[in-house]
Amino acid sequence: MTLEWFKSSHSTDDGPACVEVAATPDTIHIRDTKNPDGPRLAVTPAAWSDFLPYAQR
Repeated sequence: MTLEWFKSSHSTDDGPACVEVAATPDTIHIRDTKNPDGPRLAVTPAAWSDFLPYAQR
C-alpha cells in the first residue's frame, strides 16, 4: 500500500518540527518531514484523536 503523506500546516521548510501524516482506515502514520526514510510512528485513529487536543495547544 502506498501512503499519501500530508505535511502539517504548522510545519515550515526550515523549522525544526516538521511532521507529516498519512491515514489509512486502521492506522495513522507519522514521520519527520526531513527524514522520510527514518523511523515512523503508527497509531490507531482513536489514539490520534486523543492526541490532537494536546498538540493543538
